[in-house]
Amino acid sequence: MDSKGGVLMHRYELGKLLGHGNFAKVYRGRNLETGMSVAIKVIDKKKIMKVGMMNHIKREISVMRLIKHPNVVQLHEVMASKTKIYFVLEYVKGGELFDKVAKGKLKEEAVKKYFKQLISAISFCHSRGVYHRDLKPENLLLDDGGNLKVSDFGLSALAETKRQDGLLHTSCGTPAYVAPEVIDQQGYDGEKADIWSCGVVLFVLLAGFLPFHDSNLMEMYRKIGRAEFKFPKSFPTEAKSLVAKILDPNPITRISVASILKHSWFKTGLVSEPRKLEMETTATEQMVSSDFGNHFDLVESMQASSLNAFNIISMSRGLNLSGFFNDNNEDDNELRFMLKQPLTNIIIRLKELAKSMNLKLKITNGEMVKMESSVLAIDFEIFEIMPNVHLIEVKHLGGDRLEFREILNKSIKPALSDIEHMKSLRVATTS
Repeated sequence: MDSKGGVLMHRYELGKLLGHGNFAKVYRGRNLETGMSVAIKVIDKKKIMKVGMMNHIKREISVMRLIKHPNVVQLHEVMASKTKIYFVLEYVKGGELFDKVAKGKLKEEAVKKYFKQLISAISFCHSRGVYHRDLKPENLLLDDGGNLKVSDFGLSALAETKRQDGLLHTSCGTPAYVAPEVIDQQGYDGEKADIWSCGVVLFVLLAGFLPFHDSNLMEMYRKIGRAEFKFPKSFPTEAKSLVAKILDPNPITRISVASILKHSWFKTGLVSEPRKLEMETTATEQMVSSDFGNHFDLVESMQASSLNAFNIISMSRGLNLSGFFNDNNEDDNELRFMLKQPLTNIIIRLKELAKSMNLKLKITNGEMVKMESSVLAIDFEIFEIMPNVHLIEVKHLGGDRLEFREILNKSIKPALSDIEHMKSLRVATTS
């Protein structure tokens, strides 16, 4: 490993090996400055390049930087050397949910808690145009407080990867948890496929075994396609109704997340949803470039503690962050600006902008601004990179895309450009 004396890039102390796969090893680590425990995923660049998985890794980073939610494992930093890529992740020490269900079915009260947290996380992922595509108890971790954390976005997809028919076409996932339309290979809605997998997880937690199982894989697929399964006698009556609606083999009539939230079993004992976690993007997440080459090697030669996005952008006029996250930069459905202005100035300008366009304005925690009308919704997310330097992301959330692009070019760009001191960075849509 590219580390010296058990210390990675002068920033993290490496501990015991937690697990390993074909292309990566995961270690426990400790931030030397804060003492915080982390998990460090070490990926062999040569191996992934040999099998053509570089885009796979880039997509995983792109996905994880979009998802900041209390029930999703957080990506703190991405670093790299000439031979390795390092994911610095939230350390979740409670183990896999699978370990609990492997001992038998769980109590209904505990299942309800886990399922609500799972739906909260997946709903947030979908709102960001991210589909997990491999939801199963092995990918659901528990922290020391017993809270669920969705992990392993290695098979996830972004909305932008849909074809012209609006569907995903890559068959992936774990057979027993995969939706019938994914098996059919005719194209599928990533949101509906994730909901099916959530239903299988719910069944497993309450029953202690899989709804679809057979030693013959094709026979198991047949059962999945027809939704042939039986509830055990001990299965809660209200939960049966919900599972039946989720494990509907027809994705068109399958229950939606919005309807799951209204279901009587789900609502019973419902506690307030955890506050959406909009953590500041760390320096290294902000600076990742369009490849894992020279720019990453540059990062290793510097002190990570003093490195931030402002430094990286200032060092090179040619360093464009956008290419790393998307290969196609033709759509103007999201803009990213770096503004050398205090937050108060930015908020004032956004208020003026909303007023000029007759849009309703909603501000959350001073960092999330939404503008909306009956036909359009726009999101402005603000991150502080360093004192009086902010990153602002402008996204199309809903409504007519042509109208959004017109407003983007005629109103938003001019309004922000006259207060920006750095070049805006365009990236493709994630909506």
